[in-house]
Amino acid sequence: MNQEEIELKILRSVDKVTSQRTIADEIGYSLGKVNYVLKNLIDKGLIKTQRFVNSENKIQYKYLLTPKGIKEKIEITEKFIAIKKAEYDELQEQIKEYHKKYDIKNRFI
Repeated sequence: MNQEEIELKILRSVDKVTSQRTIADEIGYSLGKVNYVLKNLIDKGLIKTQRFVNSENKIQYKYLLTPKGIKEKIEITEKFIAIKKAEYDELQEQIKEYHKKYDIKNRFI
């Protein structure tokens, strides 16, 4: 998975969760990797942090998308969808070629 896909996963999860550990568990990456990418997203101005006190009187951070972060999330998502559509179309063409090559009836297309 490339850096942009990891960033997208984090950008998608920050609205739902409040800790780096929870983000790491949700997207399946190490806490260190999530910390590194989050710092990068904060430096880019895509995410901002907000301190709050949780129910156990511990200070935690909430991660919030900035307007720039929302725009980036949309752009990366559109790019990701375009890539996946192109991959899908390519696979469909390969399947058609296999059907022709091996004289198989088109049951799945």
